[in-house]
Amino acid sequence: MPSSDLKKYRVEKVVVNIGIGEGAQNKSVIEAASKDLMAITGQKPVICRARVAISGFKIKKGDPIGLKVTLRGKRMNDFLKKLFAIVLPRLKDFQGVSLKSFDGQGNYSLGIPEQIVFPEIDYSKIDKTRGLEITIVTNTRSDEKAKELLENLGMPFEKK
Repeated sequence: MPSSDLKKYRVEKVVVNIGIGEGAQNKSVIEAASKDLMAITGQKPVICRARVAISGFKIKKGDPIGLKVTLRGKRMNDFLKKLFAIVLPRLKDFQGVSLKSFDGQGNYSLGIPEQIVFPEIDYSKIDKTRGLEITIVTNTRSDEKAKELLENLGMPFEKK
């Protein structure tokens, strides 16, 4: 694909999620995770609530089960630069991100096992390590074009 063709494609948004299933029983968990997510993204997170009750997990309808932040514009670009250049290389045994994490529509999702790999998080002040899920939404509608777009932005894909 010529680079001029690539100019019409862009990253629309980045969504960062943290699951906090124990948040229904302990409100301080929500506050701690919210502070971490706010430090990482620079934006206040939204609380995601359970749509249905799940008795096996002791979750009632309406209980807080996660936090999410949707980044666009300058914050999104700054976050992606930090993610590609600083955070991903800090992961243990990092060999590049998987090529299998595209969804067929040009969007990419990856999981970060611990929030402590982000430079904004002070290790001595965290109560518990939590994983994050990051979804990068593009307007390409194809995995091949999205891969090329993300490579041009600096995303370190694994070598085959």
